[in-house]
Amino acid sequence: MTKWRIVIHGGAGSERIAHHDPTHEARALAGLNAALDAGAAILADGGSAVDAVEAAARVLEEDPCFNAGRGSVLTEDGVVELDAAIMDGRDRRAGAVAGLRTTRAPVTLARRLMEQGPHVFLAGVAADRFAAKAGIEQVGNDFFVLPERRRQLEEALAAGNDADPIKYGTIGAVAVDTHGHVAAATSTGGITAKRWGRIGDSPLIGAGTYADDRAAAVSATGSGEYFIRAVAAHELAARMRLGGETLQQALDGVLADLEGIGGKGGLIAVAPDGEAAWGFTTPAMYRGMASADDRCVAIYAEDVAR
Repeated sequence: MTKWRIVIHGGAGSERIAHHDPTHEARALAGLNAALDAGAAILADGGSAVDAVEAAARVLEEDPCFNAGRGSVLTEDGVVELDAAIMDGRDRRAGAVAGLRTTRAPVTLARRLMEQGPHVFLAGVAADRFAAKAGIEQVGNDFFVLPERRRQLEEALAAGNDADPIKYGTIGAVAVDTHGHVAAATSTGGITAKRWGRIGDSPLIGAGTYADDRAAAVSATGSGEYFIRAVAAHELAARMRLGGETLQQALDGVLADLEGIGGKGGLIAVAPDGEAAWGFTTPAMYRGMASADDRCVAIYAEDVAR
């Protein structure tokens, strides 16, 4: 029997994360622990990795500390547009959605699409319609909007071309269950002040999300355009499956490749044998890990995980 494990991230940041709320970091750490609780409870009871990553991602989508679901960043037009993906390593089934405006649980919609098909990827109004027909809760776009995110939009618009597009990151979860199956889920509001219906790496299978029982499950966060160009999540798995690298070697190699083309961010990954890894090239990445034997959460690069 494989040793179960779950790893989560709440986004990589390119500077120390500035918030007007002095309680933000403590609340974010509590949110990471709540997400670990949700996923770990399923895995400890012999449940599936795909159930665990969906459960953990849903907790983070509902937590206003993170850029996914409620609390997502705003587009240039001042609305929220949501992207998500989920993938099951057993048979490489996947579901992905982008540009949602009214679906409360993007990762659950991605899961429903993965299971009901016939397509892998839906976007925009049609994806919200699919969610409504599938019985997934619909809400007004204002439900997702928080004053802090509006302040960040105003800051970004004022900064213009000098604005940092990845100051506030995305959320993701990867897990391996007791049967040795892996799964990955990623969900995001994208980048502050995004335009033209921009879609990043998070919902793109192989870029920001990937799971394959032959190698690993991977979730990414960071400068999405670069992760797309590097096909980062799939590249990590390919380095293991075809190149014979260890999980950490593969993860570090992908991050180095991304840096080489100008990208920055982070990755989390688990392998079917229970090994786990994470890494990031930014000063901060909200992150956590849990297994039957240990647990830790952390934010900054210099933090001792606790």
